[in-house]
Amino acid sequence: MEIKMTKIANPANTIDIIKKYDFNFQKKFGQNFLIDTHVLDKICAESGLKENDLAIEIGPGIGALTQYLANVAKAVVAIEIDKNLLPILDETLADYKNTSIINADFLKIDLENLIDECRQKYGEFENIRIVANLPYYITTPITMNVLESHTHIDSITVMIQKEVADRMQASPGTKDYGALSLAVQYYSNPYVVAFVPPNCFIPRPKVGSSVIRLDIYKDKPIKTVDENLMFQIIRAGFNQRRKTLVNSLANFEGLKLSKERIIHALSLLGKSEKIRGEALSLEEFAQLAEYLQE
Repeated sequence: MEIKMTKIANPANTIDIIKKYDFNFQKKFGQNFLIDTHVLDKICAESGLKENDLAIEIGPGIGALTQYLANVAKAVVAIEIDKNLLPILDETLADYKNTSIINADFLKIDLENLIDECRQKYGEFENIRIVANLPYYITTPITMNVLESHTHIDSITVMIQKEVADRMQASPGTKDYGALSLAVQYYSNPYVVAFVPPNCFIPRPKVGSSVIRLDIYKDKPIKTVDENLMFQIIRAGFNQRRKTLVNSLANFEGLKLSKERIIHALSLLGKSEKIRGEALSLEEFAQLAEYLQE
């Protein structure tokens, strides 16, 4: 798909656009614009985006990544919360007839309806992929909102804070392993595809970033009889990391479980009553939930 493109993803062009529109960065929106073309190439390549796919972008900023996505995908729909960026996007995306910009808070959007509207406008898609440079302050709510919506999304490839990416793909027994690791890994297979230093952005963030891809499961490899109970147990298990799992679960108000019942369930799992939540795998948490329900 050949489209005329004046790339804005370099320091000089980005600064020119910002000055032209007298744009002021909004700290409350966590705005850091990518200025490295190699990183943008990497994001597009690792996202798996192809010519019959729909790309959903959250927080396009001035459109640097959007331009790259539009050159690959059948259609791009970008959701931008900052209305001050809309005139800039009108200019930077003027040559791209396969893009749509929506001024809205992504967390308030009905994702299923959005995709249906895109189908009506552009036709059917082979894959639906979220690709974005996410605002760091709202990374986890956005990711979990998509995963828990049960909307048909094939993958999520996003730039996020390195620390959060490490937590998403962490294994049992590591310092980064926690409730977020288990929630993300229940719905998807996460893996980090790139580390991105602060000098790749304007303005520079204070922390390093990572690009992570989550391939969302169509059929979850881990089965649980009660998803809500399992996640309650996971939250309780990491609520006070230094406590044993028995004490964490017994003291968690929402569960109302006796220590005897928890110890018995752990024994069925072949685990000591002194074990902590960070030692259990996702499969073991699912099994524990089943034993506790019985």
